[in-house]
Amino acid sequence: PRLRRQLEADARRATKRAEQEFDRLVAAVRAEPDLADRLDLLLSIPGLGLKTALRLVVLMPELGSLSREQAASLAGLAPFDHDSGRHRGERHISGGRARVRTALYTAALPASYRWNPALVALRMRLTARGKTHKQALVACARKLLTYANAVLERGSPWLRHESPA
Repeated sequence: PRLRRQLEADARRATKRAEQEFDRLVAAVRAEPDLADRLDLLLSIPGLGLKTALRLVVLMPELGSLSREQAASLAGLAPFDHDSGRHRGERHISGGRARVRTALYTAALPASYRWNPALVALRMRLTARGKTHKQALVACARKLLTYANAVLERGSPWLRHESPA
């Protein structure tokens, strides 16, 4: 019981410290006008929360100046083939920036079920065509990245009835 209390107290302290560091990072980004504008543009996309938008701003500064294919490859959301000669292997996502890929994949789940009507429609369309749950979520994560890239390139917030790219 004593060790359990001690470990739980350590976990609470670590959680509080992580929250404080996150708040400091948000304040530092908000202090820079250009970064704050980029963050606000990303936050206008339904399904992108503060943590994911912050990851995109910090870990993908070139976002908004890339093609959608380049952005997907850089984030590790582009499918790569495993072919050799006449052998046609499966396509898998790989490489890129793992933290960005993880953040987008994590954001794609609630966005594609509830928060972003365009992603809800995409997920439903893909699953109706026989794609697995994971394949549909990866496609939604890539589409979310495409939306972020388009919003930053355009320099204007997400429009409700518009589906960029």
